[in-house]
Amino acid sequence: MWFKNLVIYRLPAGCAPEADNLDRNLARQALQPCGGLEMESRGWTCPHEDGLFLFQQHRQWLLALGAEQKLLPASVIRQEAEARAEEIARRQGRAVGRKQMRELKEQVTDELLPRALARRRTTYGWIDVANGLLAIGAPADAKAEQFMEALRRAEDAMLALRLETQRAPASAMADWLVRGEAPGAFGIDQDLELRSADASKATVRYARHNLEGKEICDHIAAGKTVVRLGLTWNDKISFVLTEHLQLKRLTFLDILRQDSATEVQDKTEQFEIEFALMTGELALMFADLVKALGGEKA
Repeated sequence: MWFKNLVIYRLPAGCAPEADNLDRNLARQALQPCGGLEMESRGWTCPHEDGLFLFQQHRQWLLALGAEQKLLPASVIRQEAEARAEEIARRQGRAVGRKQMRELKEQVTDELLPRALARRRTTYGWIDVANGLLAIGAPADAKAEQFMEALRRAEDAMLALRLETQRAPASAMADWLVRGEAPGAFGIDQDLELRSADASKATVRYARHNLEGKEICDHIAAGKTVVRLGLTWNDKISFVLTEHLQLKRLTFLDILRQDSATEVQDKTEQFEIEFALMTGELALMFADLVKALGGEKA
């Protein structure tokens, strides 16, 4: 299991819960199948085959929030409601009004929901107890906040806040591009997005493009903000850093994957090896990234 996106939170000192209590609390709010008239349900699932809701490996924990969602497209509801509206209009000799149309849609929804197929998705969270960090494998802030809301319901003491650095990522990324290099173990990759600060929000995107040209510096000099920049760390991990300190499109490069590609027949052992490698390297990369951004805000 390898994270593809991450939103990072800071756990205040002494905030990390006791592992056995957290496991019990998560189990009390386990994912349940959607009821007949429910569109969606959320709850905790076991992230590993050991049957526990909190996977522990030394001081690294993994938890999983599951979501089950009924697949009932609005277009299907509208199509069936319109067909019924036409039949009613023929019988009563006049068009169906707005209120009656709303009632028809509600009726159709109630009839179709129990028969709708359900799709399950899982969002993983990693608690680095050793370093006081919580990272959520979510592609956007809204998804990460859904995870945090569920976690706070399960564990009142989970007072995690978004990780903030002394330098704004957008400002730091602009400086790195102007200088032509990133600090420390980081290297500038070939993906970039810049956006105008004015009302037009004009956007320039570069994909798989050399970012050393004068054109890039001209965009920055003209006031465009760097909102995304591709980076590599230590030749092991590539990712896109956003202006909001999100990590997207994480890729664990061959040099790291090869370390986990030993001949392991047991899936449990393979999972544990990969989790140890991933969390160990990410913890080091987070520390370097915070340092590159001027340190963490108090």
